[in-house]
Amino acid sequence: MAHYAFLDSNNIVVEVIAGKDETDTSENWETHYGQIRNLTCKRTSYNTQGGQHLNGGTPFRKNYAGIGYKYDSDKDAFIPPQPYNSWTLNSSTCLWEPPVDYPTDGNDYDWDEDNNQWVQITLPHNI
Repeated sequence: MAHYAFLDSNNIVVEVIAGKDETDTSENWETHYGQIRNLTCKRTSYNTQGGQHLNGGTPFRKNYAGIGYKYDSDKDAFIPPQPYNSWTLNSSTCLWEPPVDYPTDGNDYDWDEDNNQWVQITLPHNI
């Protein structure tokens, strides 16, 4: 089973569906699904993230498409929305990166955009 993303006129993903497997070459499925919805349709790989195939296969279009992602035709890649203004796009992975690396001490953190730093999250013990 393959997945397909539908794009609006700004190349923003508005829907993702499961469809015909890409090995079924009886039709161009991107064109077929696009004509049904009257939208541009691009296949996306559920197992691709950051330009890597999670199961060791061939990565496809850098990232699995999600609603709100942008399709960049020059990179042939799906790019998630920018989470914060201070984050920059990694052109190799097509993922956004913070200006400061996420701490690796095993604690949970949230990004503080005003101060450009990670702030540790303290969860109540009764959760």
